[in-house]
Amino acid sequence: MSSNGCDLAIVGGGLAGGLIALAVSQRRPDVRLRLIEEGPAPGGNHRWSWFASDLAPAGQALLAPFVQTNWTGGYDVAFPHHRRHLPTPYRSLASADFAAHLRTALPPGTIVTGRAAGLLAVDGVALAGGERIAARAVIDCRGFVPTPHLTGGWQVFMGRHLKTQGPHGVAHPIIMDATVDQTDGYRFVYVLPLKADELFVEDTYYQDTPLLDRAKLTARLDAYQAAHGWQGETIGEEVGVLPVITGGDFATYQAQVAIPGVGAAGARGGFVHPLTSYTLPFAAQMALAIAAQADLAGPALAEMLAARGRAHWQATGFYRLLGSMLFGAAPPAGRHRVFGRFYTLSPALIERFYAARSTLADRARILLGRPPVPVGAALQALAHPRPPLYAPVNTPSNKQKEAA
Repeated sequence: MSSNGCDLAIVGGGLAGGLIALAVSQRRPDVRLRLIEEGPAPGGNHRWSWFASDLAPAGQALLAPFVQTNWTGGYDVAFPHHRRHLPTPYRSLASADFAAHLRTALPPGTIVTGRAAGLLAVDGVALAGGERIAARAVIDCRGFVPTPHLTGGWQVFMGRHLKTQGPHGVAHPIIMDATVDQTDGYRFVYVLPLKADELFVEDTYYQDTPLLDRAKLTARLDAYQAAHGWQGETIGEEVGVLPVITGGDFATYQAQVAIPGVGAAGARGGFVHPLTSYTLPFAAQMALAIAAQADLAGPALAEMLAARGRAHWQATGFYRLLGSMLFGAAPPAGRHRVFGRFYTLSPALIERFYAARSTLADRARILLGRPPVPVGAALQALAHPRPPLYAPVNTPSNKQKEAA
């Protein structure tokens, strides 16, 4: 092995890649790692958030060392016809804190930043500029690949970190404020009270195309701030376009992104919540699973990840069905009724939904009763697949936001 070689090369230093590196380093400090990130730091410019109930104890332990904001008093939601407070604790992690901990926790020389990966192969990674890092195994964590083989819609968002002129008075995270205008599709504003005088405010909407109109989203955020009397300075901003997967041929998608002998993890490997675009619970699970199999050679590790991807696809079919109904069975201005009804259900059911652990009883409860969309329209939506997820995305962000 060359002097710059390693046992495991991880390409993509976002959430999935960073957690894999951390989990392997913790469990197997003898394994030589490289975490290769094209940007200036791991994690990019993102904020990941999740419910405390999303993670099993091992996943909670993996995330515990990161500096994060914790809300133990639950969260709020608001819809045109009802508001509700739910008791589930909520968590949030900024990418700067993610990167800071990785730099401290991983051995010196592990993180390689500012270097784009060119050719990935079973035995190493070629970097732009000609350098090559030899490796026993390689994992590709470079994000979702737009594809004609999967169908669905898009979740588009712009977030703003605001330092207010005085106390803003927001006591709990507002996970969904869907009392805003719904003309363009299901839309909500997401508000995190980070400090007494700091807020993270994000405008999010589900739409049929991946178009991100920065001017429109900026104006919407300005109007929302003004309506709530929040004046202050914007100290950070982020945007993103994420796939909402409703169907398709996952085996063909896997073949599209596959590199012989190279594993695929994170969103690239299909480890997402089809409806909410959540990745954090699955990223933590996969990081721990890889750490437990850190001695595998590249082809065996690649097959293990591919098999887990197929199992995840099979296990999350219910959420793709709901996504088809959300997009196809309701007009854009009426899509809020789907989530509005959902948020009248029990807190435990909602927790299991976000963690993609819905029971058969949960699924029946979500689908039965007074439907939020016409039954005939729902059946028609299921009979007509959504458009393919291959339209160009007009943003450089690959952010995987961890809350709906």
